[in-house]
Amino acid sequence: MSIRKVGETQPQPEEGGSAQTSQPIRISKSAEDSDKKGTNRRLKDVEICVPIVYGTIAFYLGRKASESQSHKWTVYVRGATNEDLGVVVKRVIFQLHPSFNNPMRVVDSPPFELTECGWGEFEISISLFFHSDVCERQLDLFHPLKLYTEDESGPQSTKKPVVMESYNELVFPDPSEAFVARVQNHPAVVVPRLPAGFNLPNPESIDHVNEKGRGDTKDHPLSQWFLNFSEPDELLKLAAARQEVQAHIVNVRRKLSMLDGVPQLSKPPSGYEYT
Repeated sequence: MSIRKVGETQPQPEEGGSAQTSQPIRISKSAEDSDKKGTNRRLKDVEICVPIVYGTIAFYLGRKASESQSHKWTVYVRGATNEDLGVVVKRVIFQLHPSFNNPMRVVDSPPFELTECGWGEFEISISLFFHSDVCERQLDLFHPLKLYTEDESGPQSTKKPVVMESYNELVFPDPSEAFVARVQNHPAVVVPRLPAGFNLPNPESIDHVNEKGRGDTKDHPLSQWFLNFSEPDELLKLAAARQEVQAHIVNVRRKLSMLDGVPQLSKPPSGYEYT
């Protein structure tokens, strides 16, 4: 399964950082998943949601820059609130430009990231592989490596990076009981309330999860540059967009009434108010 970003770039308070949000990705079951009904029961009409962020952070090397290595950058997949994704994601493969040595990089444990140096921008393929009780399908994402800001009038800063991130939500319909039991109290996963009296099996441990220490990115050295995708921020953006649409509708109706020779409206159409 693969998806290319269809999100719309939205303004951020920090210059040099940009974000994209997309429609939720529904991870459909494969034939192998369906064959496992007898060994791992699934919960009908239940959906598990995993908010994720994937992106790049690039620093200009300044005096240390060379013709072939002008920037140091990191590409990563993280939880939207910087929680450990290892409870859901088993492995991530980053496919770099063919000019890099060993362009296919495999990361088998969180944090799922890699750091490189280079001079050019290109699209990075990011393949997510899930634990066996989650999904047998891989998910392919695509993200542009961005080294330069839109405004190139001044010199590049060596202290402030160029940040490009994308937010999305992975939705797993009809999850297995084992999966739900394992993640029902995990902060990176959104689990709906189950019916009263419903008993889940004892959660099974996953190999390599937190084997090398904490897999979250709360104390990550780059965390200060991560963009904020919290719900309050999104609600404010939606409210601002709604006000802009309402004002545009009022303006268009005024112009139409003038063309038709009807007196201008003294107030917005029913259901809208001036702000």
